[in-house]
Amino acid sequence: MNLNITQTVRELALTVPAATRVFEKLGIDYCCGGGKSLAQACNQASISVEQVLRSLESAATLAQSGEKNSAGQSQQEWNTSPLADLISHIKHTHHKYVRAEIARLNPLFEKVCGVHAGRHPELSQLHAEFGALASELATHMMKEEMVLFPYIERMEEAVVAGDPILPAPFGTVNNPVAHMVHEHDSAGNLLRRMRAISNEYTPPADACLSYKTLYSALADFEHDLHQHIHLENNILFPRAIEMEKGK
Repeated sequence: MNLNITQTVRELALTVPAATRVFEKLGIDYCCGGGKSLAQACNQASISVEQVLRSLESAATLAQSGEKNSAGQSQQEWNTSPLADLISHIKHTHHKYVRAEIARLNPLFEKVCGVHAGRHPELSQLHAEFGALASELATHMMKEEMVLFPYIERMEEAVVAGDPILPAPFGTVNNPVAHMVHEHDSAGNLLRRMRAISNEYTPPADACLSYKTLYSALADFEHDLHQHIHLENNILFPRAIEMEKGK
């Protein structure tokens, strides 16, 4: 597979099986920062381009030898699956997970802060950032489910049936997509601040089990949200825009 540093992170995430896992491990932003070239992304993450290329080549080789993981398989499927199926996956996998974890983590945060915030004041700051993220995501997902996703589904139904696409109340799908991407960027900034505040989600030496559980859950929440935003920014939204253009 020919890889080069001028390809965007988005292009690599879409074409190299397991690339998102490589980027996640190395701290490369492939969801909100997917439009950057690999060289730019590596510079921003302060990591060697050569190291990333080697990791990507290794991931591609494993996939070609039949050791593709489930994430890589799903990645290839979503590039060509009906948009309605992708939307259903996002809603019933990622949106459901976000809502469930917010409900679980808020009381856990209260518990941990109540015991440890005196010795670790960064916990209160982390809690505030998570609260802002949770509030943003709740409103964001509601707008997607109530407005954008239904329009994309109706548009796809019309295209498949060979019928004209009904005019959108927001003019063109580009308009709500641009708004959603902007909100994704905001979420990405909050995630980066949370990771910095928590020292890469590394619990201190005196952390109790609840403290450790909180940090582990927040790291998992970050990983899921990266995958969630990737599916929307890099697959769903571009495909919807192209579909509307081809009406």
